[in-house]
Amino acid sequence: MDYPAAPHREGLTAGAWLAAIIESSDDAIVSKTLDGTITSWNSAAERMFGFSALEAIGQSITIIIPEDRLPEESKILASIRAGRRIEHFETVRRRQDGSLFAVSVTVSPVRDEAGVIQGASKILRDITDRREAEERQSLLLREMNHRAKNLFAVIAGLVTVTSRSAGSKEELVTTLTGRISALARAHALTLPDPDSTVAAQTSTTLTSLLHAILEPYPGQCTIELDGEDAPIGGSALSSLALMLHEFAINSAKYGALSSENGCLTVQVSSVGRILRLIWTESLGPASPPEHVEGFGAKLEQASLRSLNGTLERQWKSEGLVIVLTIPIARMA
Repeated sequence: MDYPAAPHREGLTAGAWLAAIIESSDDAIVSKTLDGTITSWNSAAERMFGFSALEAIGQSITIIIPEDRLPEESKILASIRAGRRIEHFETVRRRQDGSLFAVSVTVSPVRDEAGVIQGASKILRDITDRREAEERQSLLLREMNHRAKNLFAVIAGLVTVTSRSAGSKEELVTTLTGRISALARAHALTLPDPDSTVAAQTSTTLTSLLHAILEPYPGQCTIELDGEDAPIGGSALSSLALMLHEFAINSAKYGALSSENGCLTVQVSSVGRILRLIWTESLGPASPPEHVEGFGAKLEQASLRSLNGTLERQWKSEGLVIVLTIPIARMA
């Protein structure tokens, strides 16, 4: 039995169907000659690169290739002349405005009816979002590794310090459990809530935050408030908590809080619209520890940028002084 042709297919040739598919594709599809001259440029290519078809056709394909990537084009053309297809080659390309972005490129030879290679077709896919997601994942893994190493080091220090002052096994267990619990609460403050609605409603004050972070180190820390306490909320809370937590972790590993006789004083004051925090360690090291510019420093700098703050470290003979300033408006 013969079936009638679908009405919407009547009158359309295979070439017309192919042209419609290319034009509607979300990927940039471009053809070029063997010398690199552009011969076709679909709508997605216009959106991706900023050049209209009229501007691009007849130009060299190098208009979208950064100068440091030009050797790639010579290798691509050599592969096409040899009849080889290039699968999902990841590289960088350039928009009309000069901005660069990551792409995945597939290149295939284009042959005439006699089978002679006349040029190439390129399919380019913007992979910026995927690359950014991979970078975020890598950063999170590095941060997790950094945090885990720090927490193990600090817990080991807490065991040593607590064992010196505990009068019995029971007192050691009780005191150490309390300090590790306090450390866990302070650590939790540095993690943003995945529920943005809840995160936006979370708030505390600076002195409350300091008490929570320094609770695992009783007897060694003093907090002095000059003037009114400053409220903290939203994303500023996790950023500042992360920074202060890094201060405390580093002190417990290298500074005053790593010494039985060490002492930490935190002074908080406000001058106009600027909050000023002075973190002073005494009986600690007089010089910076090795590898001070590690991953923890990168986390600290990221927090500092989000708070629009400034930070200065002063290594004195009696210990470390950190001066942190933050616009009060950024705190809430």
